[in-house]
Amino acid sequence: MPRTPRRPVPSDAPPRSRRTGRRRAAAAALGLVVSGALLTGCGQGRTTPAEARAGAAADGSTPAVDCRKEKCIALTFDAGPGPHTPQLLDILKEKKVHATFFLLGKNHVVPRPDLVRREAAEGHEIGNHTWSHERLDELSTERIRDELGRTQEAIKSVTGKAPTLMRPPQGGTNDKVHAVTRSLGLSEVLWNATASDYATTDTKLIGDRILKQATRDGIILLHDIYDGTVPAVPRIIDELRSRGYVFVTVPQLLAPAAPQPGAVYHP
Repeated sequence: MPRTPRRPVPSDAPPRSRRTGRRRAAAAALGLVVSGALLTGCGQGRTTPAEARAGAAADGSTPAVDCRKEKCIALTFDAGPGPHTPQLLDILKEKKVHATFFLLGKNHVVPRPDLVRREAAEGHEIGNHTWSHERLDELSTERIRDELGRTQEAIKSVTGKAPTLMRPPQGGTNDKVHAVTRSLGLSEVLWNATASDYATTDTKLIGDRILKQATRDGIILLHDIYDGTVPAVPRIIDELRSRGYVFVTVPQLLAPAAPQPGAVYHP
């Protein structure tokens, strides 16, 4: 029988050394308020969306959605595409929301090019989430380049465009990662709201967690590979819109600034 691909450790899961017994449960709880302890960048300053916008060169242009004035928030999905992605795309189309998808290469982009093509065609931003979901801060420079470079090429071969954004698995980043992303023309995108949806199939709980953590200029992290997540999306969108939020892609959140290679964006 063919071997079932190993499901990747989610971006917001705690580091491997903590994923056992009571430590795993405690870390999952802490995941509700994503902290810098799990986002292990070194040496590279992090830039908030507001700081990026404030530092943009004044050229007189006005973004299609001006997050300097609007109460913006970005909806992002990691580790797909997967079996639930078509349903998610239908929901986003119905709600007229554009999201940012950080895609895995090996077991996701390669076997599902039609979904990648559909995401791009429907106006969503496509980002890089590595080839096989290794923690980049635990790899050599050569392997970091391989994990990101292979996925860049896989996505470009499908959409005709290489991503400009990436999300490091589990938020694991360091100076080596920054150097490689800069050389590949990639910016690193972290997050400030997560549902730890890898640990529950409770759709209401997933929605509750995101609604509690949502902030202006926030970046929401969800996964379209888990059973409870996609059904939570309509409520998240409707409730946040009722609070005055405008949904944007990550580049729209930064506009009029453009994502800078090697930069780390973190609300």
